[in-house]
Amino acid sequence: MNASVAEPPPPAGQGWSRRRWIFLVAVIFTAQIALLFVFGEKKFPPVRTVAKVPQLRLADPANELVALSDPTLFALPHANDFASAVWQQPLTNPPPAFGYTEPPQFLLLAADQLGVAFRDFMQTNPFVARPLDFKTEPPTASPVMPVATALPQNSTLQIFGELAHRRLLHSPVLPSLAWNDVIAASKVRVVVDTDGNVASAILLPSDNLLEAAGRAEIGDTNALALARTLRFAPAERLAFGELIFNWHTVPVATTNAP
Repeated sequence: MNASVAEPPPPAGQGWSRRRWIFLVAVIFTAQIALLFVFGEKKFPPVRTVAKVPQLRLADPANELVALSDPTLFALPHANDFASAVWQQPLTNPPPAFGYTEPPQFLLLAADQLGVAFRDFMQTNPFVARPLDFKTEPPTASPVMPVATALPQNSTLQIFGELAHRRLLHSPVLPSLAWNDVIAASKVRVVVDTDGNVASAILLPSDNLLEAAGRAEIGDTNALALARTLRFAPAERLAFGELIFNWHTVPVATTNAP
């Protein structure tokens, strides 16, 4: 009996075995290597000379791009600034061109004739002498014109808003308040019902600090009291408006006179 057993043939319909495929790949690889050695180029390519290679060199100190990195370029005088063309050039004064050959001859000054013309003028044209008047003029008097005061002589009421179109049935009599200074106007916002009665009255704040400093409690209290007593003509709907009370003041009478 033989020691080596022959490989059984592959069954029909299953293709080549693994050994056949490995042998085929090895043959193809060996053939490619052989073709490369037979038909391959054996000469090495010539070495090309290097041209246009960037080179590094130090910049010239006089280069404009290097001068831009100088921090004192615009702060100190520079040899290449806009004024160097002027202050580096010396001034040249060309000599004058003389058109005569002899030195100038100056006229002699006659010292004894100085002021003769002025003296003759003063002798023939004397000034008119005016006598001095030491008496002062009498003072002038202007008539005194009475100036009427620009302040109102009584308190007034102004109505603004929708309420200004409704007729006021009875005009209230506004009193003059006893106060030693001017009182700022009091502003009251009111709501009038259909019967003409004031349903709501609210005191409005001042518009600015100057007006707030001039307001007094006596004016605001009287403004609210008088606003609630106003009567307007009846209407079909409510009306909103603002009432401005401009107060007239009279000085407070002093009771502790000496």
